[in-house]
Amino acid sequence: MSLAPRAVLVHRTTEYEALLARHGTHGQAAFFLSSRGRGIEDVRERHERNRRALAEVAAAVPLQWRQARVERADLDRFLFGPEDVVVVVGQDGLVANVAKYLDGQPVIGIDTDPGRNAGVLVRHRASDARALLAGVERTGADELTMVEAVTDDTQRLLALNEIYLGPPGHQTARYTLTVEDPEPATEPQASSGVLVGTGTGATGWLRSLWQQGSSPLPLPVPTDPRLAWFVREAWPSPTTGTTRVEGVLSAGQSLHLTVESDRLVAFGDGMESDALELTWGQTVRVGVARTALRLVG
Repeated sequence: MSLAPRAVLVHRTTEYEALLARHGTHGQAAFFLSSRGRGIEDVRERHERNRRALAEVAAAVPLQWRQARVERADLDRFLFGPEDVVVVVGQDGLVANVAKYLDGQPVIGIDTDPGRNAGVLVRHRASDARALLAGVERTGADELTMVEAVTDDTQRLLALNEIYLGPPGHQTARYTLTVEDPEPATEPQASSGVLVGTGTGATGWLRSLWQQGSSPLPLPVPTDPRLAWFVREAWPSPTTGTTRVEGVLSAGQSLHLTVESDRLVAFGDGMESDALELTWGQTVRVGVARTALRLVG
């Protein structure tokens, strides 16, 4: 007999909860914020909206289903199953945080603060949860392209928005970049890092680099099986070049970076705490991931 579906509710600690954990009481937290010119009531109201949305979504789960909750900080220790339906209750960024741990499970994004969030990935309200969960197998889902980095020692990193490869501090990254365009083309470079992103990421960090450089590249949309990449602040020297600083990768193409510094890192979607460590001589390949995020429309 197959298992009943499990609704996994993904949420994160609110700012109000973090303040209470740090300062102990509501009054102490209020005093701390007032000393910095902020009031606590707006923070508390956002917390209450978040808690109400989480409770409403939990109550909407069909009675015959199983149910679990996981906080963002515990995602790397939570085991998702193939029968799971993932309900992200929070902000757009929380969808990106959970995407790397999934393998085709449908994701429903619930916006807890309409008007404050962009709502690109958390497309629904808590009041929609009952109908969405009941009809999740019939409701269409967008297949959002993801980006992956794979090292020569088989470490793998997935991201929904972008992957950054570069120095962990403010030093210069030295590496050799190899691009399939369509034949492999190699250039030694020194820069502040390389960013490779998806169409979902093209609304954020990736877009800022695209705009800053007045790039003519057509940025992908979230469902395009393409990636865009940019080199940040490439430095010309007698031994390093600046001719290959941006491009587009289609499915099957990849960008290769061979490290020529003591230490570089690769992390996805801004999660520096979950980075791959890269050392001298190591090579990492970045391209379109085999896995896509199934985001319920």
